[in-house]
Amino acid sequence: MHSRGVLQLMPVMLSPETDPLCHSVFEGSIEYYGQKLQLTKSMILHKQVALASGLSKIFILSPNVRLEKKELMETGRHLVEFSQLDIELEAATKKQFMDFMEELIVKIITEVKKQCAKELAGLGRELSVPKQPFKVYESSWLREKYGDDFERKISEQEKEPFWIFDFTREFYDREDKDRKGYYHNYDLIFPEGFGEALSGGEREFEYDTIARKLQERKMEPERFATFLSFAKAGMLKPSAGGGLGIERTVRFMTGIKDIAKITMFPRIPGKKILI
Repeated sequence: MHSRGVLQLMPVMLSPETDPLCHSVFEGSIEYYGQKLQLTKSMILHKQVALASGLSKIFILSPNVRLEKKELMETGRHLVEFSQLDIELEAATKKQFMDFMEELIVKIITEVKKQCAKELAGLGRELSVPKQPFKVYESSWLREKYGDDFERKISEQEKEPFWIFDFTREFYDREDKDRKGYYHNYDLIFPEGFGEALSGGEREFEYDTIARKLQERKMEPERFATFLSFAKAGMLKPSAGGGLGIERTVRFMTGIKDIAKITMFPRIPGKKILI
């Protein structure tokens, strides 16, 4: 990150505005001197505001709290508390961000192989450095071929990290399509059945579009008043980014399928927290 001119910011743990997500979770909030504050689900809105404040390339090692439903208890890859390497690059396209992440993943795996050879041997894990460019799959083609569970099935078949793109996403991700008719978003998927590593996309930045999408999704604009004020003032900028799951990355590199076994105090959806 530092060699590429990407500036590190400190994480935000409480905020009146946070990522609404595209799936249902329990809300985690507190009252503090009359203000309702939420536990950070992701720093996507803060990243866009940071770019509006004059920064151009940023990353955060961000603790996230998502009070997931118990239906995700047995996936082996979901945590209630987890960390993300959250990145946002001003004026970047989908392709530019994907290239950036491929370079980063190759760097991570190369360094782990070199610096942690003894630990990998103890785990019986053989890592191979993936070749660039990574494979790219279009989501509707995969769904037609494998059904709704296409991510798991294609992940089990592949031997190196790859991309799936073209999804309908949250209000802050671009809804228009590129010249080939695809949405400007992407998921990075680990192979060998380890599944999603990163989710991201190019961002909306124009007020009218963001306000309309909130209305279409029946979301109260008041929940995002400060974010909307930046958009209305024309301060938000075109950008692309995403969040790489730290525990999921360690899970893949160690070859350990149960995410509870690679974190000291795992919080698994639906399970009792002991300490």
